[in-house]
Amino acid sequence: MRILSLVARRASFNLSVLYQPKNLLSTTHFGFETVPVKEKQLKVNHVFENVAKKYDLMNDVMSFGVHRFWKDCFVSQIMPTNNLKCLDVAGGTGDIAFRLMKYAKCINVSENSELNPPIMGPEVTVCDINPSMMEVGKLRAEELGFKNIQWVEGNAENLPFEDNSFDVYTIAFGIRNCTYIDKVVAEAHRVLRPWGRFYCLEFSKVENSIFRSIYDAYSMQMIPVIGQLIAGDWNSYKYLVESIRKFPDQREFAEIIEQSGFSNVDWINYSDGIVAVHKGFKIPSNN
Repeated sequence: MRILSLVARRASFNLSVLYQPKNLLSTTHFGFETVPVKEKQLKVNHVFENVAKKYDLMNDVMSFGVHRFWKDCFVSQIMPTNNLKCLDVAGGTGDIAFRLMKYAKCINVSENSELNPPIMGPEVTVCDINPSMMEVGKLRAEELGFKNIQWVEGNAENLPFEDNSFDVYTIAFGIRNCTYIDKVVAEAHRVLRPWGRFYCLEFSKVENSIFRSIYDAYSMQMIPVIGQLIAGDWNSYKYLVESIRKFPDQREFAEIIEQSGFSNVDWINYSDGIVAVHKGFKIPSNN
């Protein structure tokens, strides 16, 4: 009887493991490390809590200031104008949001006169899962005089917004840190209005093999060192470099965007593919 009881308990245990929800058993990558799915977000949050205060400075140092050019090119494709409702996801420190506001002011200033109402700019909402990053952004917004930006804490994989709420969705250097990229893009499609536009700026695959070797050597060997010297954090910047290597290349990511329902998906490489801007449109169906 004891043997039968033991066999029954083991069988029961095996069945309980077999029929556990898939997400409790599955793993994902955290950089080059394999971790349980439920742990990745905690680890990513910890990384950005550590780097929040030095995040913008490190971007300048690591990219030799070129990230500013990439972001300016990114925003220039969007052409933000008055009354455009923009959602910037994973935009905690406000870099993209501020550029959207400034760019709209520049392209509209010639139209402004004593007969026209004052320039209001686009309606920008920043959504980030990490409150430490948003605190940095809020302080910068106050210093720059941007009072009409909305700040919302939320997960890119499950956005706290209604369907068909925004004209433009942006995410810059954030999507590779998410566990399920396809869920992030599907959520972007959900919250965009018909004819809404999706834009993603992210590290990608360098095309020239010689340049790729130089870039790989610099990023893998030097960026963690710079992170330690400036931010006192080797491991966080080691993860950030590794996360770039794990992200899909340009064509693979474009396929994910298309599978999420976007049309006219395309991308533009900058710096030979160190980064790429992917875009797509939410074209309403005829049904």
